[in-house]
Amino acid sequence: MSRKYKFLNKEGLYFVSFATVNWIDVFVRELYSTIIVESLRYCQINKGLELFCWCIMPSHVHLIFRTKEGNPDALLGRIKGYTAKQLLKSISENLQESRREWLLWMFKRAGEKSLM
Repeated sequence: MSRKYKFLNKEGLYFVSFATVNWIDVFVRELYSTIIVESLRYCQINKGLELFCWCIMPSHVHLIFRTKEGNPDALLGRIKGYTAKQLLKSISENLQESRREWLLWMFKRAGEKSLM
């Protein structure tokens, strides 16, 4: 997921999209899309996220949001970081996930490439 967002007006309303590695359709499973919803709810209650509209697609997420504290870049980074960790954990623990090994391999490969 890209980290190249430009938030010029920290109090502004923003539309953002972020996708999974290689646009893999992770969110076709309710278990995984629920992780995003719970993360967004937590940030609404505890982190000052004002969420106006959201849409979870099979491989990406759209948000229209702003923050009460004027820190959209930090808040979005927290949402994405926490959600990614929870998704990896959930996929690795889900023995019924038919694509588990492949998904974990693809994510690991993408992470190694981003370190270069």
